[in-house]
Amino acid sequence: MNINIECENEYKDWELDFDKIISCAKSVFEFLISQPEIYNNCCLKDYEYNSVAFDFLFCGSGNTHTINLEYRSKDYPADIITFAVFADSSKEERFVLDGEINLGEIIIALDKMIDGAKEKGISKEDELSFFISHGIMHLLGFDHQTDEDYNFVVEWQKKALESMNIIYDKI
Repeated sequence: MNINIECENEYKDWELDFDKIISCAKSVFEFLISQPEIYNNCCLKDYEYNSVAFDFLFCGSGNTHTINLEYRSKDYPADIITFAVFADSSKEERFVLDGEINLGEIIIALDKMIDGAKEKGISKEDELSFFISHGIMHLLGFDHQTDEDYNFVVEWQKKALESMNIIYDKI
C-alpha cells in the first residue's frame, strides 16, 4: 500500500526534517492498521484502496486559535487539530478516488508542542512523534470523548511508538 504524506511548515522557529516526520507517520500508520483491534474498528474497514493520503500543517498557536474558533467555535489555541475528512464523513459521502483514500489533515501548533515537551522533560522530537500518532488515530476515526476512549487512543499511540523504540511515558 502507498502512503502519501504532504508536509508544510509555517512555523519558522524550528526547521523540521520532513523525511523523518514522514517516516515516523508511515511507521505509526502501518503499525496501527496491522493491528486487528484498530483496523476492524477504523474508517478504512470495508473499503478497497491501494493508497492513503494525509497532510501535516505545522504552525504556531495563533493559527490553531483561529482555526479552532472558525471551525469548532472554541476560543483557545489548540496544540493539535485534526480534520478527519474520511472518518468524519457519512458512509454515503466517503469516496475512493483512483484507488486512494484521502484521510484528511493534521495541524500541529509547534510552539505549544515544544512548551509541552519542556514541561514534561522530554525531547521535542519525542513529543512530535506522540502528536503524529495522536493525529493518525483521529484520522482513522478514533476519538476520545470519554475517559475510556482517551485511554484507548493513548494506549495505541504508545504501542505504535514502542514499535519504533520510542518509549513515551509522560502523559
